[in-house]
Amino acid sequence: MNKKRLLLHACCAPCSTAVIERLIPDYEITLFWYNPNIVPEEEHIKRLSELGRYVGDIYPDIELIVGEYTPQKFDNCRDCVAHRLSETAKRAGGFDLFTTTLTVSPHKNANEINSIISEYDKGLQADFKKKNGYLRSIELSKKHNLYRQNYCGCKHES
Repeated sequence: MNKKRLLLHACCAPCSTAVIERLIPDYEITLFWYNPNIVPEEEHIKRLSELGRYVGDIYPDIELIVGEYTPQKFDNCRDCVAHRLSETAKRAGGFDLFTTTLTVSPHKNANEINSIISEYDKGLQADFKKKNGYLRSIELSKKHNLYRQNYCGCKHES
């Protein structure tokens, strides 16, 4: 069986754990790290490093593409997510589909994220919170001793 090629936007290592686990039986996954919302830069580096460590240890065949880091402030979560998904869609040319790990978080609105994804031809809508996705991400994060941040990355003023 030929698997479809999927570009998966990764917001962090903990969220990526359960999402990769769920998708890997059906898709050939390439990860895309693009998170200009994460500040300060040391935090951005720490999260990227943790994702690289996890993928390198557990899924060495998964490629990790790193987008340019140009820190940006966003007025709200929707603008931030839309920007990151737009950049992911631009990179999805050689892939059958793209999606994001963001919907595994209970702090993110999967319907809103999927609404943004639906604007793109290759967008795969999903709610990775379902079927205990978030709980599984916590279990896998503990198992692999992953750094779990306590904020999404944005420090916008509301």
